[in-house]
Amino acid sequence: MLRRVLFGLLAVGSLTLVGCAHSPQSLSPQPKLNSQLAPVGHGQQVVVRVVDGRQSQTLGTRGGLYPETSSITVNSQQVVPQLQAQAEAAVRLLGFTPVQGGNGPQLTITLADLKYQSPKEGLYVTEANISSTFRADVQNNGHSYSGRYAASLDQRFGMAPNEETNTKLISDVLSDALTRLFQDQTIGRLLGQ
Repeated sequence: MLRRVLFGLLAVGSLTLVGCAHSPQSLSPQPKLNSQLAPVGHGQQVVVRVVDGRQSQTLGTRGGLYPETSSITVNSQQVVPQLQAQAEAAVRLLGFTPVQGGNGPQLTITLADLKYQSPKEGLYVTEANISSTFRADVQNNGHSYSGRYAASLDQRFGMAPNEETNTKLISDVLSDALTRLFQDQTIGRLLGQ
């Protein structure tokens, strides 16, 4: 009987220690355009391509007592298809027809940066700064245009954020930056030339 009680206490003690460390999180954000777009095209075909230009698929860490074990990653295989689908939907809303290949107008969207930063000091995660940056490159009839579009979010927490919370926050920041990109009227104007 005594052995069982001691084992129970040891197990509880181990769980308490583990509670201070955060597990790594691999997230699958679902970015969505969050604004209407005015159609400027007339069904012209546009080659739409999304690429991941980040230096690393690790966004940062959630901080806490053991930041080295609390990394947050977003893999290219997860995020690029989501961004591609949203970019094609946006091009349709602008009045164009997205295609995968060809030599007509081209829109290349690069996910240039995606970061998640928490304060390094302290045992508990109480806030995070999340930011994303896209670059758009348009080419049509010998004309070209490049633009950068960023969004950021400062979020405070009562307790360490779980995967679901972080997925939503990162989705929101990606959505905001992507929406800003497609609200740039120069892109639609150049694609429609």
